[in-house]
Amino acid sequence: MQLRLSAERDVKQQTVAPAPKDIVLVGAGHAHVAVLRALGERPMPGVRLTLLTRQVQTPYSGMLPGLVAGTYTFEETHIDCAPLAAFAGAHLLQDEAVGLDLAAKRVLCRGQSVPFDIVSIDIGSTPGTDGVDGALAHAVPVKPVDGFLARLDAARGRILAARGRASVVVVGGGAGGVELVLALERRLRRDLTAQGPGAAAPSFTLVTASGDVLPGFPERLRRRMRETLAARSIAVVTQARVVRVEADRIALEGGRTLAAEAVFWTTQAAAAPWLRETGLALDAQGFIRIGPTLQSVSHPEVFAAGDIAAMDGAPRPKSGVFAVRQGKPLAENLRRLVAGQGLIRHRPQREAMYLLSTADGRAIGTRNGLVFAGRWVWRWKDRIDRRFMELFKMLPAR
Repeated sequence: MQLRLSAERDVKQQTVAPAPKDIVLVGAGHAHVAVLRALGERPMPGVRLTLLTRQVQTPYSGMLPGLVAGTYTFEETHIDCAPLAAFAGAHLLQDEAVGLDLAAKRVLCRGQSVPFDIVSIDIGSTPGTDGVDGALAHAVPVKPVDGFLARLDAARGRILAARGRASVVVVGGGAGGVELVLALERRLRRDLTAQGPGAAAPSFTLVTASGDVLPGFPERLRRRMRETLAARSIAVVTQARVVRVEADRIALEGGRTLAAEAVFWTTQAAAAPWLRETGLALDAQGFIRIGPTLQSVSHPEVFAAGDIAAMDGAPRPKSGVFAVRQGKPLAENLRRLVAGQGLIRHRPQREAMYLLSTADGRAIGTRNGLVFAGRWVWRWKDRIDRRFMELFKMLPAR
């Protein structure tokens, strides 16, 4: 009799045990890799965690210019999500999200759909071509990075085959465009020098619709950068909007054309088009509107971080310096939501520190209006970047 009662009690306990919660992390951006590290250090009981990512090797944007310049290797600039997901106890699913069924609570992918109770989206952004004729066919967008690297290698091969007699154009005068054109100039000139006599240096041009490079940055930093570009024989064309890209040239508003055998696109960030079909609250540019808890303002079971998110009342540039700070509060709020606890508020820093590589062993930085430059700034940036990467490469023993 006692054995039977004990067995009935065990069955009752098993019956009322809550089902595991499914948390799906869509994308392996800077915030999500920090979430994986945090959840690996403090696992969440009663949770099935899935990382859904198109690429298992996820790039760190802060080191991308160094990779282009040849300063870093692919391995040094990419985080391998396989051991990181294993450390977090997450199922790694390599696929690409193309939609979200909020009613059925499923992430729609190219090859399947994935159920969720809670979903977090950190898929970054892409440079907006704004319907520029020929841009998708002939320009090389800097994001997504895996596609960029493959097309960069192809463009580099064409330029080297031409013995440098080519025109390289970078469209976009923000931090990404400036760092990219400097990295390309350094890498291609070095490659052509290695080819020996007879190889002519390509021309480099930075085209921006703004009135100056690095709009929004302090004037002293912009002046230093203009001087750096001029010293490296990189032409700058301002207040020039690209209206068409062809195989060997670009056309600007007003009728002017520029020769361009290779065009790299780093303009203002754009959101994934499929978000407009989800029913999520989006801002005017199509990014997911979130509140200070990093939750969607329309669907509390949806979180968003990084470039794809836009916080109501606290707009910030689309930059990795803000995304990396979201990882810790995002991990904590996922934990708290599962536990039924109140969520914490994330307050993004008002003034981020920017360290811009000039690809020649130097860097220029700014914080709170101060501007500083030199080799020591590059060494400082290099230490910061390598220390960040070590967090995800040197995982604690489990």
